[in-house]
Amino acid sequence: MKKISKEVKIGIASIVALGILIYGINYLKGINMFKPTNYYYVHFENVNGLSKSSPVFADGVRVGIVRDIHYDFDAPENVYIEIETETDLRIPQGSSAELIADMLGGLKMNLLLAANPREKCQPGDTLMGMASNGMMDQLSKMMPQIEQMLPKLDSILTSLNTVLADPAIPATLHSLQHTTANLEKTSKHLNSLMENDVPQLTAKLNTLGDNFIAISDNLKQIDYKKLAGDIDNTLLSVKAFTDKLDKTDNTVGLLLNDPKLYNNLTETAGNAASLLKDLEEHPKRYVHFSLFGKKDKK
Repeated sequence: MKKISKEVKIGIASIVALGILIYGINYLKGINMFKPTNYYYVHFENVNGLSKSSPVFADGVRVGIVRDIHYDFDAPENVYIEIETETDLRIPQGSSAELIADMLGGLKMNLLLAANPREKCQPGDTLMGMASNGMMDQLSKMMPQIEQMLPKLDSILTSLNTVLADPAIPATLHSLQHTTANLEKTSKHLNSLMENDVPQLTAKLNTLGDNFIAISDNLKQIDYKKLAGDIDNTLLSVKAFTDKLDKTDNTVGLLLNDPKLYNNLTETAGNAASLLKDLEEHPKRYVHFSLFGKKDKK
């Protein structure tokens, strides 16, 4: 058996290493050399710096990569992007592609699949592409509005600085601090009231409610018909008594209605007053005092 020379072994090893290197580089780029793929072309006027091996997405899922970029030097604004996609991907007729830039400046291609379930693009067909800056495009659209708002923001900041420079602000904050402290004290007192006084008050109200219930039960037991009858009888008795006061056929009526009795009482009172006056003026007529006893009259 003929032995393989050293040079042949080195050549075979170099070829194997080169193959592994090429496969590894393509694998890192996302290219699987042993997996079947389909190729399509996308026409752009400007690719905004798109590079090879950039990802290709469909509905947010990575379905391929940018295989190559062809620029038509004879006809400017004609750039053809060769993309490699999985064979399972079905691209309907009328689909297009767009380039989207993220906040970091990176680019990716997004396939806009059309709603055409009957017709599909064949490998090698060309899709129409358009550039979209994504969030940067939205930001550029907002810039005019932001520019209009800047003077207003400047005016607001100036007014805010003027307000903050007012010496009344620290005084107001100091007062607010005192108010907060007072509110805290009030809250503590209220908590103490709720914990101590309110339960006692609630207990007293419950007792008072029980008493009202007991009174209500007692009121329910009263015979209001009989009570009304007793009141009517009492009123009739009072009326009969008052009627007798207006008549002269009884003692009380005579005392109240007989003028002679009134005159006699008045005359008696006058005589009593005259007697008392004479007693005050001439007491010796009525009372005699002697230190040595009463003398015998001769």
